[in-house]
Amino acid sequence: MGSDTRACPHCGEPMETVVENYRYDGSGLENVVLSNIKVRRCAKDAEVIAVIPRIEELHRVLAKAVASKQTKLTPPEIKFLRKYLGWSGATFADWIGVDRSTVSRWESGDQPMGQQAERLLRVFALAVKPEEQYEAVAKVTNQTGAPTVLRVHQESSGGWAAEAVG
Repeated sequence: MGSDTRACPHCGEPMETVVENYRYDGSGLENVVLSNIKVRRCAKDAEVIAVIPRIEELHRVLAKAVASKQTKLTPPEIKFLRKYLGWSGATFADWIGVDRSTVSRWESGDQPMGQQAERLLRVFALAVKPEEQYEAVAKVTNQTGAPTVLRVHQESSGGWAAEAVG
């Protein structure tokens, strides 16, 4: 694959590019294998670099699969979903409503995640587009307010749109 030749970042030698299955340990999840992707290999120092296109889409697909599974989340899955959402451990604790040390114990496997917290994490992972939602939800306070008056209309596409009035 002449046009796809890259130099090894360690030794500078040309790397061979092959298409193969690649175990994606970089996700933090166990047993994720990417099928038929380009992998660059250096014969001199055994450097291996996977070429992963559209990585944000890949992580969305992984997050949906993990959040939709029928069994309890494992500690690596909890950590993956937190990172997918773009949350630090402290931010995650604030959003879920637990102490920061609790998040650490969930992710290390020292304490099982409770059913309500796990359901909430799954809902966040399935419903939230991380890059679009942070600011809006971060502004939510504990103060009681008046009910929101909404004006709802059907759009030309057939979907619905709502806007707060007043």
